[in-house]
Amino acid sequence: MESLTHSDSVVVRTTPEALYDLVSDVTRTGEWSPICRECWWDEGDGPRVGAHFTGRNVTPERTWETRSEVVAAERGREFAWVVGPSVARWSFILEPVEGGTRLTESWEFRPEGQELFVERYGDGAAAQVEARVRAAHEGIPATLAAIARIAEAG
Repeated sequence: MESLTHSDSVVVRTTPEALYDLVSDVTRTGEWSPICRECWWDEGDGPRVGAHFTGRNVTPERTWETRSEVVAAERGREFAWVVGPSVARWSFILEPVEGGTRLTESWEFRPEGQELFVERYGDGAAAQVEARVRAAHEGIPATLAAIARIAEAG
């Protein structure tokens, strides 16, 4: 199996550092994510490599929680985490550009995650994987637009 990936970008009228401070505050994720309604750090944790947090996701079909580990935390440049035992990797890459910061959100559904879906869903795995791909393609642009709106509002 190969990784399934998707990414998109937006230019936000703010500095990379200010934007990083926003997107690395996982407790604010519910303000911009169309699926993840809330996140919380393990006690005492924060945006640093090795930190863990839990997210609560809600769709019309179900509600579930995921546990993630921060794998990149470089202020003004990148914030990334891996969901579960290497199921998916999400990241925000920040690049200074004229007029602000290019924010790129990327999603990678790793082979390990796809194999887990085959074990969990059997014959229904393909439909479950397609639902995750569709959610990434629809959710990333919505997330980026909401982050830009929040960041630019001050």
